[in-house]
Amino acid sequence: MRKLCFTAALFVSCLSIQLANAQVRVRANVNIGSQPEWGPVGYNHADYYYMPDIDAYYDVSQHQYVYNDNNNWVHSRTLPAQYGNYDRYHSYKVVVNQQNPWEHHDEIRSKYENYKGRHDQVVIRDSRDNRYRKHWKDDDDNKDRGDREHHDNQ
Repeated sequence: MRKLCFTAALFVSCLSIQLANAQVRVRANVNIGSQPEWGPVGYNHADYYYMPDIDAYYDVSQHQYVYNDNNNWVHSRTLPAQYGNYDRYHSYKVVVNQQNPWEHHDEIRSKYENYKGRHDQVVIRDSRDNRYRKHWKDDDDNKDRGDREHHDNQ
């Protein structure tokens, strides 16, 4: 009887360790806090954003843009001057969760070219979802939030 109880306890312990490891792996794949406040809502994890309006990417983990300059993919914390009027908050972003998406750029561009010029995407800054509370500012700082959202949806 003792042997049976010991075996059962050992089995339950091993099962608990495996479940705990599975929970840790799932949590490690969430990067909501790393996403910029201009990122689209609805994603627990995003490796890159593809921005069809400027045909470039944003690397979420490295906090840098990846854009093509004379057939070379450049990684930079800022966009070049030619994109000075690009509005990250109102332009559409597509989440791309694959390694080095620029290596498949022609495929990605053709798949998402119909999103170019769209301005109907809700961004983290304007969301009231609890997942994004880290990105919220004080209500005093956002007194016009409702007016801005209403205007954007017109």
